[in-house]
Amino acid sequence: MKRVFRIYDAAAAAKSELLFNLHRHHSKPISLISTSYNLQRPSLYRFYGDTVAPTTEISNNIINLFIEKLSLAETQFCPKSETMQKVIQLRDELVVKVGSSEEVAKILEERGDCLLGSYRNQGDVPVRTKEIPDRIFSELLKNLGSWPNLAMEVFNWRRRKIEQGYPLTPEEYASGITIAGRIKNVDLAAELFSEAESKQLKTTSTYNALMSAYMFNGIIDKCQLVFRHLKRDLSCSPSIVTYNILISVFGRLMLIDHMEATFEEVQRLNLSPNINTYNNLIAAYVTAWMWDRMESTFGLMKTALVKPNIGTHLLMLRGYAHSGNLDRMEETFRMLKLHVDVKSPLIRAMIYAYCRSSVKDRTKRVEELLRLIPEDEYKPWFNVLLIRLHAQENNLDSMEKLIYKAFEHKTAVVNAPLMRCIITAYFRCNAMDKLSSFIKRAECAGWRICRSLYHCKMCMYGLQKSLEEMENVLNEMDNVRIDYTKKTFLIMYKAYLMCGKRHKVETVVGLMCKRGYRFPMEEFLS
Repeated sequence: MKRVFRIYDAAAAAKSELLFNLHRHHSKPISLISTSYNLQRPSLYRFYGDTVAPTTEISNNIINLFIEKLSLAETQFCPKSETMQKVIQLRDELVVKVGSSEEVAKILEERGDCLLGSYRNQGDVPVRTKEIPDRIFSELLKNLGSWPNLAMEVFNWRRRKIEQGYPLTPEEYASGITIAGRIKNVDLAAELFSEAESKQLKTTSTYNALMSAYMFNGIIDKCQLVFRHLKRDLSCSPSIVTYNILISVFGRLMLIDHMEATFEEVQRLNLSPNINTYNNLIAAYVTAWMWDRMESTFGLMKTALVKPNIGTHLLMLRGYAHSGNLDRMEETFRMLKLHVDVKSPLIRAMIYAYCRSSVKDRTKRVEELLRLIPEDEYKPWFNVLLIRLHAQENNLDSMEKLIYKAFEHKTAVVNAPLMRCIITAYFRCNAMDKLSSFIKRAECAGWRICRSLYHCKMCMYGLQKSLEEMENVLNEMDNVRIDYTKKTFLIMYKAYLMCGKRHKVETVVGLMCKRGYRFPMEEFLS
């Protein structure tokens, strides 16, 4: 198979004018993969529910991971404390008025002088000065990341100031493209890119912003198209952030070969992988259940002297949980819980790991983790998982509490092995009355009704020598249209034999013969 970077060939690229008119294209994410890769999209949900790395959570943070400084040569923007304080105060005032465009515009007109970049008026003409940092406006937009629609209003206000002689900087265009992607307006993102290009303000940062906007909205083919144009643009060159975007794209689609080829290209170009590069690689390996490569990438990261961050350790924690590596999982969790509030999905992933294991005191460990999950967070699959755990451990009271919670939330269990696990717990605990009550409620709640429920009930009545109640179970089976089998008759045969009911034993033997079932002749003749 040819490596992925064949897509970078000029022969495969579209005309450059296509990029500059992308805003005219249909913005709905019709296809997730370019026609260059006519591959089926694999499922990203190989685990129960939200135990998989949530795509929504990744999407909400993905833009912040990809927007970097104007170029690798620029110094990181570090606003002074008093400047940053003004940004925070302005953000807080705007957030209070979120939803009211008029109030937001009023605040910006009154307090927005610091957002006009490094310009001041001399007469009627804005003149360049260095009194105000260039990136103060982008810093405000970054602080409005949790309110993308509000951030877009702020950007539109700043954009209108162009007519008054306050041109946007390349970084401000990149921020606007980013916000447009966050609000799922890729047409506007492409329009802003074209506007920056027409003013000779396009940079690697604006390319990266447009790529991430397309990726955020699942339009992978256009994301790759933008990358090809960047490769051919003599005024710009791809940065490590550019390749981070590609690695994330391929990783999220589990196109591991393509992702690894991209990383090889990074090394060949002598670009320095950063924390996001390694985090994207690890996230892909966790999603693809490639535990060895996850570990080796983590080791490579430390060898490259890139210090893991909290996000790295959270990814590793998820990987250890899904792979069942309990020792490393517990070690990582002990380290993290002192520094970060581990979210409920990861706690559930750890509990799922314990439920799959046979480790000693697993119930106790699960109970400790359950205290970290809000009580009102009900997940049907998770509740069922805990029912199975307590059934296997014969914790009847805890099992029944979870069963009643499932009834209250109208959760219907249709898994026959789980039903057999539940009734086995009742049988081992000799809880006849509780079993009868459970069967009645399960019938009404639409749970999976299998023959084993009634056979278990018959066995328990037989052991208690309650023969009349055992016979009534046959009527219950008739009511739910469950046929008798050889096992049904054998249960009655052994119960009658144990109670010395010879005539009823003969009746059962006769019924078995009539149905063509074999029976234990030696016991019958003894």
